[in-house]
Amino acid sequence: MSTLAVHDHGVLHHEEGHEHHHKATFLNTYVFSQDHKYIAKQFLVTGITMAFIAMTLSILFRIQLAYPDKSFPLLETLLGRFAPGGRLSPDFYMSLVTIHGTIMVFFVLTAGLSGTFANLLIPLQVGARDMASPFVNMLSYWFFLLASIIMLSSFFVEKGPASGGWTVYPPLSALPKAMPGSAEGMTLWLISMICFIGSSLMGGINYVSTVLNMRTKGMDLWKMPLSTWALFLTAVLGVLSFPVLVAGVVLLIFDRSFGTSFYLSDIVLNGKVMPYEGGSPILFQHLFWFLGHPEVYIVIMPAMGISSEVLSVNSRKPIFGYHAMVYSLIGITVLSFIVWGHHMFVTGMNPFLGGVFMITTLIIAVPSAVKTFNWLATLWRGNIRFTPAMLFAIGMVSFFISGGLTGIFLGNAALDINLHDTYFVVAHFHLVMGSAAIFGMLAGVYHWFPKLFRRMMDERLGYLHFWITFIGAYLVFFPMHFMGLDGVPRRYYALTEFPAFNRWLTVNTFITWAAIMSGCAQVAFIVNFVYSIFWGKKTVQNPWKSNTLEWTAPIEHFHGNWVGEIPTVYRWPYDYSKPGAEDDFIPQTVPFSQTMSSNLPHDFEDNPAGMEEYKKWTTANKANEEVK
Repeated sequence: MSTLAVHDHGVLHHEEGHEHHHKATFLNTYVFSQDHKYIAKQFLVTGITMAFIAMTLSILFRIQLAYPDKSFPLLETLLGRFAPGGRLSPDFYMSLVTIHGTIMVFFVLTAGLSGTFANLLIPLQVGARDMASPFVNMLSYWFFLLASIIMLSSFFVEKGPASGGWTVYPPLSALPKAMPGSAEGMTLWLISMICFIGSSLMGGINYVSTVLNMRTKGMDLWKMPLSTWALFLTAVLGVLSFPVLVAGVVLLIFDRSFGTSFYLSDIVLNGKVMPYEGGSPILFQHLFWFLGHPEVYIVIMPAMGISSEVLSVNSRKPIFGYHAMVYSLIGITVLSFIVWGHHMFVTGMNPFLGGVFMITTLIIAVPSAVKTFNWLATLWRGNIRFTPAMLFAIGMVSFFISGGLTGIFLGNAALDINLHDTYFVVAHFHLVMGSAAIFGMLAGVYHWFPKLFRRMMDERLGYLHFWITFIGAYLVFFPMHFMGLDGVPRRYYALTEFPAFNRWLTVNTFITWAAIMSGCAQVAFIVNFVYSIFWGKKTVQNPWKSNTLEWTAPIEHFHGNWVGEIPTVYRWPYDYSKPGAEDDFIPQTVPFSQTMSSNLPHDFEDNPAGMEEYKKWTTANKANEEVK
C-alpha cells in the first residue's frame, strides 16, 4: 500500500522510500487494495458475476411466461419449495422479477458500470496518481460486495427473497405479512440497499473530489475526455439523489418494524382492519422516483461517455461538437431532477402538475437528441475500424435511438395512462436503459481491457458475442412494444387466465427462446474474458493509437500510474486525422510547438504566447515558400 503526498499543481507523487515502510502482501495488493486500477477490476468481476445471476433469474421467469401450464421436474430439483410440481410458485415468480430488476439496475448498471470505469479512467485520464481518498475508495467496493452478498442471501431465508417489484412499493414492502416475499427477504433487501447507497456515496464523493482537485498540469475541464465528463456528472447525480432513497428506505423500515404510518392508511389484511392511518404510499413513490429518474441517467451517462470515446478513437475523427456534448451532459444532469413525476401519471396527480412533468420530460429529449446527432456526425465519413468495442458502441447508439423514441410516447400523460402497466414500458426501458447501458459497458470492457489486464481480447469471439447479443436483444424486446399496445399487463405470472391475451402466448415463447440465445452468447464473452486475462496476446502501450492520458502510463501496473513526473497536458483529447499532421493521432501530451504544420488558430484561444509563436511560424513559413 503506497503512501502518497501532494506536491505542486495538485499532482500526487510517491513519498521517497515508502517501499521500506509498507511491505506489499497478497492481501493489500489484490484483496484490500487501495490502487484504483485493482479496485476497478474488483468492481468489474463482481458486476459481471451479478449480471450472470440476474440473467439466470430472467430466463427462469421467461420459461414460466412461455410455458405457463407445463411442468419441468428439473425446476423442482433446483429450486425445491419455490417450484412445487416443477412450476414456479406465483410468489417466487414475483421474487425473481424483483431481484432481477434490482440487481440489473443497481448492482450491474450502477456499481458495475460506474464503479469499474470511474475507478479505472478518472485518475488516469485527468493525470492523478490515485483517487482523492484511496482508503474510502477501497471501502466503497467492500460495501458494494457486502450489499451484493446480503441481497443474494435472501434466497436462503425461509419465505424467500423480496417481492413487490424492484421499486418495492408499499403496502407490499411495508407489511411483513402481506405475502411471503414481504417478510425477511424484504428486510434483507432494505439492508442491502442501505449498504449499496453507502458504497455509491463514498465512490461518488471520491470521483468528484478527484476531478475537481487532482488534475495534472494543463488539464483544465475543457481538455477532459467525454468519458471523464460523463463519469464526473454521474457521480454528482448520485451524491445528490441517493440520500433521498435512504430517507425513503428508513421510513419504510419504521413502518415495517415500529408501527408508524408514513406510507400506510386504511389497510385490511386477511379480513382484519390494521391500525394504520394517515400515511400515503404515494409519498414513497415521490421519494423513490426522485432518485429513480436520476438513476436512469446514472446508468446511461457513463455508457454515453464511454461510447463517445470509443466512437471517436475508432472513427479516427474528432468527436463532433465536443462543447455541445458536454453542455448536453450538464443539461441532462440538471433536468433529470425535475422529471420524476412522469413515472406517476397514473397515481391521480393534479393534471396541471402532470402537464409540468410532461413538458420537462419532453425537454430532456433535446440534449439526448444533440448527443445522438453528434455520434452520427462523428461516424459520418470516418475511417472506421470495426473493432468489437466499436461495434458495441454503435449498438449502444442504436438501442438509445430506438428505445428513446418510445420514451416520447410514455412522456405524454394521456398515452402513458394507457401504456403504463403494460409490456410497452418493459420494452422501452430495457432498450433505452438496459440494452444501451450494457452495450456501452461492453464497449468499455473491450476497449480498455488492455489497460486493465495488459492483454488483448480475442476479436473473433468478440464479433460472435456482439452479433448474437445485438440481434437477440432486439428479438427479445421489440415484440414487447406490440404486446403493450394491445394492453398486455407486465408482471403477470400467467396470461392464460385471460382469453384476450392467449394470442400472445406464441410471442412469449419466441421471446423466451431469443432470451436463451442471447444468454448463450454471454458464454462466449466469459470464455473470451477469462482466457484473455491469462493467455491473451500481450498488448503494446497504446494499442488503439488513442490520444488520452491513460495510454501514456506504463503497461506494468503499480500504485502511482506514472514513473517520475506526471505528463503535462497541452491539447484536447480528440486531435485525430488533423490536416498537416504526420500521424492520424496527436496525444494530449504533445506540445503545439512540435506540431506546427497541423496547428490551427483556434488551438491557441487560451494561449496568447502560443498564438504569437504560431503567427511567427506561419509568417516565416510563407516567406520560405515565396523564396522557393
